[in-house]
Amino acid sequence: MAWLEYLLPLIFLFPLGAMAVIVIALRNLHDARVRSPFNARPLREPGQALRDRLDRAFAALFLDGALGPIVSLAPLVYGMGRMLFASRQNWLEWALYGALSTVLVLIYCFLLIRDFQLIRRIKLGLACELAVGQELERMIHPEAHPYYVFHDVPTDTDTIDHVAVTPHGVFVVETRARTRPFTADGREINVVTVEPKRLRFPGWSEQRPLAKTLATTRWLGEWLENRCGAPVPIMGVLTLPGWDIICAGTPEGLMVVSGESLAQQLEEKQLGPIDDDMHDKVIAALIERAAELEKNTPLNAPSI
Repeated sequence: MAWLEYLLPLIFLFPLGAMAVIVIALRNLHDARVRSPFNARPLREPGQALRDRLDRAFAALFLDGALGPIVSLAPLVYGMGRMLFASRQNWLEWALYGALSTVLVLIYCFLLIRDFQLIRRIKLGLACELAVGQELERMIHPEAHPYYVFHDVPTDTDTIDHVAVTPHGVFVVETRARTRPFTADGREINVVTVEPKRLRFPGWSEQRPLAKTLATTRWLGEWLENRCGAPVPIMGVLTLPGWDIICAGTPEGLMVVSGESLAQQLEEKQLGPIDDDMHDKVIAALIERAAELEKNTPLNAPSI
């Protein structure tokens, strides 16, 4: 029966299939997320959303790196099995198996390059968030000053990098990491111009960072007003670590800074007085929201 010549070579694919199943089962072996031993809630650090993305990126890199050779070898292994069982040799068919393996190798090489570039971008973003988080930590002196800093605050559709609650306002702090270009003679260009609706970098411009920071600031202001029963003085802060900022017209309700000496800048920024009762309500509302979302989010669910 001619169809057996195509069915029997599948036996040679069973070991490769078993290895593929093991690789897929181990794809989430490395998971850096931990839970508190006291209340079983996830422990969150500055940049936790990016840490979770980095874990998923490394899992994808592992999957592509391990499955790539297995999948690429499958056509060749099947072709060798066909050579054993075939009644006559068909060189066009063998060439087809070789071409398919070559295409699969190229595809997985592209996926590995993509994973590597994604990991580099996430690491750069994480480094910038950690640097800004360390600056904000300088504001926390529980015994002397009523400051409170939250990291990775979830909104309805996104995540706010940091929220700083001070006696004179609430600050929504977003961090953006951008690679600085170089001139032909090797000098680094690190100057960005802030305009009312865009950031003008050397060679390109962006509107989304300003729009997103303003949108999350408005969302948090409305949410806090609904939860606390009164408007709260709030301002958005967009940080671009490593860049020199030139302001040619910052949007209202937003400040764009490099992130250096951020704690001092926020301490000096007077948005409006917040009495002790309102201050406590804001902090309690943010703590309650974080607790509710963490309670309803499964351990393996993607970050918001």
